[in-house]
Amino acid sequence: MSFKNQEDTICALSTANGVGAISLIRLSGGKAFSITQSIFSKSIENAASHTAHYGKILKGDHILDEVVVTLFKGPHSFTGQDTVEIACHGSQYIQSELLKLLISKGARMAQAGEFSLRAFMNGKMDLSQTEAVADLIAANSSAAHRLAMHQMRGGFSKEISELRQGLMDFASLVELELDFSQEDVEFADRTQLKELVSQVKAKVTSLCQSFQY
Repeated sequence: MSFKNQEDTICALSTANGVGAISLIRLSGGKAFSITQSIFSKSIENAASHTAHYGKILKGDHILDEVVVTLFKGPHSFTGQDTVEIACHGSQYIQSELLKLLISKGARMAQAGEFSLRAFMNGKMDLSQTEAVADLIAANSSAAHRLAMHQMRGGFSKEISELRQGLMDFASLVELELDFSQEDVEFADRTQLKELVSQVKAKVTSLCQSFQY
């Protein structure tokens, strides 16, 4: 996937493909609001973030559907960009026509995983949290759901951060000892160093054993 297109406004069907009561189409990018406004019957120009607006999607002089449009202004959105979610009726015809309409107004179809990629690129999630989004969607058991939620909420990232800090503390103490080795100065007793190494080893072992999950 090319990073050079990350400023484009993208759109995609966010709910499962098929017929249902409601479908959700999402846009993200700098023109998400203006593109939506160009086909929406109500003004959203001065609307606040995280607000929902009922109105009609217009295709020329015809009404395509009655929808609810929800606005999320960047950086306070999933992707960190201006984002719009359009809840329309779940007809495949409506889904297809609405996406075509958005593309004709300047959006492009999102590539697989591109919304999550933008969230990662804009610092909304780290890599492990981004991967957890896919795991959460694919979860088909209570255990899988629990693990994905834990990772998506930063649990794994927190453990890695603590491990990194422990290694940095150990390296710092060893470097100080080496720098002042000729001056008979101790910055940490051997018991403290051994305990720190044991803690780091236990953390690495625990993470390795959790890999299968």
